[in-house]
Amino acid sequence: MKPADLVLTKRGVRFFGQTYPCTIGKGGMTTDKREGDGATPRGIHRIVGMLYRPDRIAKPTSWALPIGPNDLWSDDETDQDYNMMVRAPYAPSHEKLRRADPLYDLVILTDWNWPYAIKGRGSAIFIHQYRRPGFPTEGCIAFRRDHLAQIARKITTKTRLIVA
Repeated sequence: MKPADLVLTKRGVRFFGQTYPCTIGKGGMTTDKREGDGATPRGIHRIVGMLYRPDRIAKPTSWALPIGPNDLWSDDETDQDYNMMVRAPYAPSHEKLRRADPLYDLVILTDWNWPYAIKGRGSAIFIHQYRRPGFPTEGCIAFRRDHLAQIARKITTKTRLIVA
């Protein structure tokens, strides 16, 4: 299968000839992304990984990695591990990857401000499940659960996320 790009349009994300409704950041789209602004960064983002909750869903691809109980994502711009996956115990500010809700049951990682993060330029820009239609994210792109699963089965590390 030839890799295709995920392209954000006004109607959703176009991928392999289909358009999937999605939500973006509550701050809209920006070319000047900052930590905590709630905006989705414009640009061409590479897909660099996939994480999943093995206690909730089957492994979506051969290259997906399980989310463990101690897995976190650093959002502390003063810490050396800013915008990196870290493990508990971890004192600096972070986001739990193993959430009580289903939003991170399947997470596709982008290369926004990664792996060499610029402090304060934004962290944890993921592709994940949305809360409900139209409910914005903190800057990620989010989909209905079944649409996210369809995308995950077709996505590769050569796929790009284009936010224009």
